[in-house]
Amino acid sequence: MIKIGMLLSRVRVEEKLLIEAFRHRDQPVDLIDDRELVLDMAGDARLKSYDVVVERCINHSRALYTLDMLNAWGVPTVNSAHVANVCGNKFSTSLALLERGVPTPRTLMAYTPESALAAIEQIGYPAVLKPAVGSWGRLIAKVNDREAAEAVVEHKNVLGSYHHSIYYIQEYIHKPQRDIRSFVVGDRTIAAIYRSSEHWITNTARGGKASNCPITPEIDALSQAAAKAVGGGVVAIDILEDANGALTVCEVNYTMEFRNSIDTTGVDIPGHVADYCIAVGRGEA
Repeated sequence: MIKIGMLLSRVRVEEKLLIEAFRHRDQPVDLIDDRELVLDMAGDARLKSYDVVVERCINHSRALYTLDMLNAWGVPTVNSAHVANVCGNKFSTSLALLERGVPTPRTLMAYTPESALAAIEQIGYPAVLKPAVGSWGRLIAKVNDREAAEAVVEHKNVLGSYHHSIYYIQEYIHKPQRDIRSFVVGDRTIAAIYRSSEHWITNTARGGKASNCPITPEIDALSQAAAKAVGGGVVAIDILEDANGALTVCEVNYTMEFRNSIDTTGVDIPGHVADYCIAVGRGEA
């Protein structure tokens, strides 16, 4: 028996499913509420006693700082602070994918409204503007012409927060009203879904409908390459298809949601995650 902790913000459906998966394996799990944490950077004997900590925070900053501290103390985590840092920032994700030669949409960065408009014109319309840090498809905008670009850039400039001070501009991929999300656990692509929507944003959190996607050799290879590029572990890969059927990796998610993908694919996703976390805790993965 090993000692497992689960770092979380609240117990959502995914966390309940993971807790149940551990229970079926006769593996107790301690819940660590990030709202109650007080961390002594010099060390915390209680947290240091865990063989592995499973990260399920909603807040990226809380996850990142806590994982960084745990890893510095020698506590294994799923996922690691490195993976959280790379996946939690779209700039870092794009850089990691490009460094490993993983196909990803063309992306430009800019720091002022003037240079952002120049970058959008360079990418061509339509173009997509995203905050460098964010999830669930929030604050993403597709601009179809110069007037729309000027309006969005002006709004971001006036808002002036950290999230809007960096202009992350990506080419728009004309996908067939769907994208693909694949799930990688360790060194296996265990499942994949299509996320379909009439809207260009296909996230299930925004109303996209999930259906099973067969794992082809191409999807498997691309998913594995993307997972390795960000540091491995338990990740979900967002894959886009262009008009010619070519696949490209858009994002990699390190605290993946999977509630809509278990019945859809027939794959016991929480069971696979629990087995991997136990293996990490035993030093076998």
